[in-house]
Amino acid sequence: MSDPDDRLGLRTYLTPEEAKEFHKLFMSSFIGFTAVAVVAHILVWMWKPWL
Repeated sequence: MSDPDDRLGLRTYLTPEEAKEFHKLFMSSFIGFTAVAVVAHILVWMWKPWL
């Protein structure tokens, strides 16, 4: 178990290992969401161009 002094920030209550794990999950989710949005925009553009 980590020492409570290893926790980051004022109210995060995350150890450095937990913060890295959260960051990895957050970034992969963000990249996946962005990829879906880009594909959706391309498909809508092909169906009905807006410019």
